[in-house]
Amino acid sequence: MLDKNMEIRKENIGYMFDKIAYRYDFLNHLMSFGVDKTWRKKAIREISKSGNSSLILDVATGTGDLAIAALELGPEKIDGIDISTKMVEIGRQKIDSLRKTGVISLYEGASEAIPFGDNCYDVAMSAFGARNFLDLGKGLSEMYRVLKDGGT
Repeated sequence: MLDKNMEIRKENIGYMFDKIAYRYDFLNHLMSFGVDKTWRKKAIREISKSGNSSLILDVATGTGDLAIAALELGPEKIDGIDISTKMVEIGRQKIDSLRKTGVISLYEGASEAIPFGDNCYDVAMSAFGARNFLDLGKGLSEMYRVLKDGGT
């Protein structure tokens, strides 16, 4: 549960990303000179070293690019959460076009109040979302909470 101030900030950040969602992927690639793609590949390589990535949570998933990249790990299930309704909608469209709706599911949700139980994921990851966590410590704590013992 978020306090009133965090709820207001969540709505503001969500609104901001809703406004740019239709061009977020383009802007992300442009502003990073394409390095964002390399960073995602490196993250997936690091996660692959963990040995178990059956159940994955992508926090602040945006349009789902990291979740989609994680498909190469052969997971049973990937859940993604983001506070932007429009980003989630675009991500769902991308996943649907890849015919991966049975593997990847995206939901609206905040990093500081992850809507899943304790100890249920092998991997909890976030690409560029941590910079927009309302409370970095709480967001990281929530990611740790949903990880199974020995999770990545």
